[in-house]
Amino acid sequence: MTGIIAAVVGTGFIGPVHAEALKRAGVHVRGILGSSAEKSRAAAAALRLEVAYESYDALIADPAVQAVHITTPNKDHLDMTRRALAAGKHVICEKPLAMNTRESAELVALAAAHPNLVTAVNYNIRFYPLIHHARSLVLSGEIGDVYAIRGGYIQDWLLFDTDWNWRLLPSEGGDLRAIGDIGTHWMDLVGFVTGLKVESLLADLATFLPTRKKPRQAVATFKGKEQVGPVEYDEVPIETEDWGSVLFRYEGGARGAMSVSQVSAGRKNMLSFEVSGSKASVAWNSENPNELWLGYRDRPNGLLIKDPSLMSDDARTYTSQPGGHAEGFPDTFKQLYRAVYGYIEEGDFSKPKPYPTFEEGHYELALCEAISASHSGERWVYVK
Repeated sequence: MTGIIAAVVGTGFIGPVHAEALKRAGVHVRGILGSSAEKSRAAAAALRLEVAYESYDALIADPAVQAVHITTPNKDHLDMTRRALAAGKHVICEKPLAMNTRESAELVALAAAHPNLVTAVNYNIRFYPLIHHARSLVLSGEIGDVYAIRGGYIQDWLLFDTDWNWRLLPSEGGDLRAIGDIGTHWMDLVGFVTGLKVESLLADLATFLPTRKKPRQAVATFKGKEQVGPVEYDEVPIETEDWGSVLFRYEGGARGAMSVSQVSAGRKNMLSFEVSGSKASVAWNSENPNELWLGYRDRPNGLLIKDPSLMSDDARTYTSQPGGHAEGFPDTFKQLYRAVYGYIEEGDFSKPKPYPTFEEGHYELALCEAISASHSGERWVYVK
């Protein structure tokens, strides 16, 4: 697809997802960096990459690498992005963009100071084909004026007190966990589909497991439930939320309601939304990503099965397979990187950006801080 060469930072769950998707998008991935030389070598061997970097300095000093994918814990995003941009590298950073709006505002300013470098946030869920079709329906007025949005993002991978991950710790991931990790995906997605900005919000958060058992050996993301045999633990107090519910008032008068949870048994990874308008409704959920529900008052409801011949031009752009051939989670990364690297290859950095930007990543953190303030003060908070 492009002559741009990429490298990936992070060897946990999501780093290899980036590397594999980049390859499928036709982007050459030169190497990968883990938290240790051993992890770098293991990941490079498993992914069949040329270079197992021993340090971040070595990665950004590599003249062959022009783009850096940052998939580390959130605490590293600011410094790694700073250094990559200073080295003249394009940056694709995992979400949330930073630990807080002070950091993300700095990253927005750095992005503006490097206008010929891509600075993207990895909100991949935007890139399911039917998400783009839903956006086309809403923005074209097919469903009428937006009245209300409801939905959420729920999982069960942190249900037990023996479940552990770095995201549990404010020092690693920030003060908000369920909201910051998966709630930002939902808020970004419904903003993308509807084009609406939040005016004010009211939040309620809960930590159902105030103490967890941290294993003395490392456990990969989503892998804790696969542990077998005796495990030694340390009891650790938890300050981040397991669950959250937020009411939104959007500019223009629309209303919204979101629930997020990482302790909902049986729900492995379900993001859902329903947008209700004055003419019709549209609904989607990530457990059935190739189906889009269309609701009507005066005629039978519809169910659109992903088929590029029946979808909007924009949706067809991000569809690789014909009707009846499913596209899923890994494909969203591929489509996002096609958008990013196609933009780089085209070379006109003044054009509208077809990917989530640092500005949008900063906005999600502003929402997170408003949610935290609302919960703490038990009040409605206006979003700055």
